[in-house]
Amino acid sequence: MNELAEICKTCGLPKELCVCGTIAKESAKIRVYSEKKAFGKWMTVVEGLTEDVNPKELTKKLKTKLACGGTYKNGRIELQGNHMYSIRKLLTDFGFSEEQIEM
Repeated sequence: MNELAEICKTCGLPKELCVCGTIAKESAKIRVYSEKKAFGKWMTVVEGLTEDVNPKELTKKLKTKLACGGTYKNGRIELQGNHMYSIRKLLTDFGFSEEQIEM
């Protein structure tokens, strides 16, 4: 007999049929803003991501695409530098809709 497929704890479907991540992306309201830190340095902040989206993986991808440093802490992504001009396109490329992103 075949081994049982791994079951999602949220929706109860097998992992290969699970749509929880897609639903979480569609329901999240993402807020993006820049703030000036010490010594005149800028930081771009992305807030409003749920844990279903895997924010640590998204942080890693954003840091790679933007060629900057950053971290995920206190429920928000903090990226070094002012990336307001390009963050919306990157988030839509990663599967978020334009309506979800509040600048």
